[in-house]
Amino acid sequence: MSTNSAAQATAAAQKPARRLPPELSIFLVLVGIALVYEVLGWIFVGQSFLMNPQRLTIIILQVSVIGIIAVGVTQVIITGGIDLSSGSVVGMTAMFSASLAQASTWPRALYPSLTDMPVIVPVALGVGVGLLAGFINGQLIARTKIPPFIATLGMMVSARGISKWYTKGQPVSGLSEQFSFIGTGIWPVVIFLVVAVIFHIALRYTRYGKFTYAIGANVQAARVSGINVESHLVKVYAIAGALAGLAGVVTAARAQTAQAGMGVMYELDAIAATVIGGTSLAGGVGRITGTVIGTVILGVMTSGFTFLRVDAFYQEIVKGVIIVAAVVIDVYRHKKRKT
Repeated sequence: MSTNSAAQATAAAQKPARRLPPELSIFLVLVGIALVYEVLGWIFVGQSFLMNPQRLTIIILQVSVIGIIAVGVTQVIITGGIDLSSGSVVGMTAMFSASLAQASTWPRALYPSLTDMPVIVPVALGVGVGLLAGFINGQLIARTKIPPFIATLGMMVSARGISKWYTKGQPVSGLSEQFSFIGTGIWPVVIFLVVAVIFHIALRYTRYGKFTYAIGANVQAARVSGINVESHLVKVYAIAGALAGLAGVVTAARAQTAQAGMGVMYELDAIAATVIGGTSLAGGVGRITGTVIGTVILGVMTSGFTFLRVDAFYQEIVKGVIIVAAVVIDVYRHKKRKT
């Protein structure tokens, strides 16, 4: 009996401890940041940060567009790539979709014969243009072996130029009520959550997700195992472009106008939300749930700075420090996994 007990004790000691979900630690960071703002709010402002439903609603609405982009960026980074073009694609697709969403009552319609179009038309155009931009990114990266940084940087510059050329730098206004409805109320958040759920399922339970993780973990092993790496990379970047296009549609609908300067720096916010959410820049690691929490963390931080009346340039400095800190933590985690 004593021998059996010793063997059982040894087996129990050797059994690896159950790890907590990585999203739990990220969620605890979110709770900690919110509590810090709550304390600082009572000290410096004399108000509660958390007990304001309107503020919390604004936070969620503000992060919805970044969250839609971040879902696509997460998949790109899991493959070991990067997408710097998503912010410019938002501006470009906002201009294209808004040009077919103008009401006939607007006297300066861009296309007078194409006003009062069914809402599906401008939405499909925006998503389609984004899909095309992502497809071009994927083809450049997969077929010509250009580094993702260079390929998407080129698209970032080109898309911004196209958005300015399309209307000669003029904004597109007078959007129909049906199109503007997409950006009203809670709808941007609903779109974000639906997109997040769809791709959470796709990454965890489908071949698409398994291939995405496999390429990011070891591209040569993925190729040897029979995965068409080039074709799959094109799919991933095309999806990221389509989601950036959807974000452009939502942005134009929320603002009820479209301008070439929309989406500036959105790509960096999306990358920051993704990395804060636990996705590794080395590839092969990441979850949509973590990205959702990371997106909310960015929104809470931005709202908290505004709540505490911190100047905008200080906000940018702190955000940059946090991005660098998240990358440093990611590098440390990657080294720890390898050892």
